Amino acid sequence: MSNSKPVNLSSASPAAGAHSLAEILSQPEFWSGSLEVLQREDLLADLRHWFRFATEWLFIGCGSSYYIALAAAASWTMITGMRARALPASELLLFPDLVLPGSAEVAAVVISRSGRTSEAVRAAELLEREKNIRTLAVTGTAGQPLQQIATATLPFLACDEESTVMTRSFTSMLIGLQYLAAWYAEDRALMNSLGKLPALAAQAINGVQQQIRELVASRQFADYVCLGQGPYFGLACETALKITEMSVSYAQSFHTLEFRHGPKSIVAPETLVIFLMSERGYDAEREVLREIKRLGGTTLAVTNRAEDRVRAASDLLVEFDFDLPELVRLAPHVFAGQFAGLYTGLKKGLDPDNPRNLSRVVILDPEESSEPSETAPA
Repeated sequence: MSNSKPVNLSSASPAAGAHSLAEILSQPEFWSGSLEVLQREDLLADLRHWFRFATEWLFIGCGSSYYIALAAAASWTMITGMRARALPASELLLFPDLVLPGSAEVAAVVISRSGRTSEAVRAAELLEREKNIRTLAVTGTAGQPLQQIATATLPFLACDEESTVMTRSFTSMLIGLQYLAAWYAEDRALMNSLGKLPALAAQAINGVQQQIRELVASRQFADYVCLGQGPYFGLACETALKITEMSVSYAQSFHTLEFRHGPKSIVAPETLVIFLMSERGYDAEREVLREIKRLGGTTLAVTNRAEDRVRAASDLLVEFDFDLPELVRLAPHVFAGQFAGLYTGLKKGLDPDNPRNLSRVVILDPEESSEPSETAPA
C-alpha cells in the first residue's frame, strides 16, 4: 500500500451520498423482504401457468438492468439447465431478427426498476404484440407501462431507492430471479440457501465498507478495471458502472482472461484492478491476478475464500467465507464496487446520490423510436 497522506472524505456536503450509503447498507434486509414476496403460492402458480412451456429464456434490460440480465441469464442456465441469454433492450429493438431465436418456445424477462424506461417498455411491446412472446416484467414500481404490457409481473416494490443509481434494487432483483430459477428447477436446497444469504451478508457488509473506505482515503487512482468470468461478468460490468456513475471516474469491465489480450497495457500503480473471482475459474483467474500485480497494478480481489497466492497478489482482499453454493453468493460481490463508487465520489466532492447528466429513468421522446438511451439507471 502507498504511504500517501489520507484524504478527508468529508469534502463533499454533509448530506452528499447519504441515500446511497443507507441503500447499500440496507441490502441484506431488503433481500429478506424480496424473498418473502416470492414465496407467495399465488404468484408462483401464476408464473407457472403462463411460462410452463418455455424452453428458452431472454433476459432484457438497459444499463444496470442489463447487467442484472447478464448475471440472471447465466444463473438461469446453471440452475435450470435451460438456454438463457441476456440482451440490451436497444439490441432487440434495432436488430430483432438477429437476436430472436427462430423456433424455440421463448419467454422473455424484461427488467426495469422504474417500469417506465423507454427502451424496456418498447422491447416488451415488440415481444408481446408483434412477436407473440410472453414477457415477465421485473420492476420496483407498480402500475407503470411495463407491468401493463407484460403477461405477468415479478414485483420488487420495497427495494426502490431515493438515489439515482441502482444498488439494493440491483441485488434484490438478481437474487429474486435466482430464487425463481431454483423454484422453476424444483431445487429446494438452493431456495433454502438463498434464504440464508441475507443474514450472512449483513454480518459481512460493514467490514467491506470499512476496507473500501480506507483504500479510497489512502490512494489516488486514475483508472479502474473490473474483471469477472461466467456469472460474475455481469457483476464486473455493474461494478465498473457504479464507479463511473457515482464518482465520474473512468472504469472498464472485461472478462478476466480477456484482459491479457491488449487491455493490460494500461496497468500502472494508479490503476485499480478489481477481480471478482469464481470457484470454477479460480486457478486461471489467480494467474491473471498475479500477472497484474507483477506489472505494477493495484489489485483488489473479491472472493469467497482465498489461498496464499491470492493473498500475496492482492493489495486488498475482500473475503466472505460463506458456507453457501457459489451461485447463491453472487450478489455480495458488488458491495466493493458500490462502496468504491460512493467513497471515490465523496472524495472528489461530488454527490453520489445525484450524478451529473443522469436521471432515475431514461424516457425518450416518442419520435426517437430507435435511438438507444444514454447509460443510466433503469
